[in-house]
Amino acid sequence: MQRIGLISDTHGLLRPEALAFLQGCDHIVHAGDIGDPAILERLAALAPLTVVRGNNDRADWAASIADTEFVKIGEVWLYALHDIAELDLDPAAAGIQVVVTGHSHQPAIDLRNGVFFVNPGSAGPRRFKLPIAVGELQVDDAGAITPRIVELEITPAA
Repeated sequence: MQRIGLISDTHGLLRPEALAFLQGCDHIVHAGDIGDPAILERLAALAPLTVVRGNNDRADWAASIADTEFVKIGEVWLYALHDIAELDLDPAAAGIQVVVTGHSHQPAIDLRNGVFFVNPGSAGPRRFKLPIAVGELQVDDAGAITPRIVELEITPAA
C-alpha cells in the first residue's frame, strides 16, 4: 500500500495536526497557497514533495515553483494545480488518474470520467466556517486508488 499525502492552503501556518497526519506518507503534494518556504522544508523532511504555486504565493521565494505539476508517483499519474478553474487539459485524455487542487478551502472528492478530483481543503488558518482538513490517496498493490479527506481536530492554543 502506498500513501500520498495531500495538503493545501497553509497560508504560512503548518499545524502540528497536519504534520502528524502526514507522517509516514510515501509522497506529499502541496496544492498551493503555501505562504512560507519553511513549510516546504518541513514537508520535504517527511517525504518526497511535489508543490505548486497558489495565487498568494507571489514573493521571490516562490518564483521557481510551477503553477502546475504533472507527476508519476508509483503507478499513479497525478496533475496538481491550485485553482480548478485554471485546468487547461482533459485529464482523462492525458492519462491522469488524480487531479489535486486547492484554492476554495472546501474539501471535496469527485470522480469524473474515471478521474478523481481531490481538494484536501485548507490546512492553514480557518476561513469562514470551513473545516481544517488534509487528504490522502491510498494506492493498493493492484493500483486501485482510494482518496480520503480528514478533518483535523485542532488543539486550542494554551
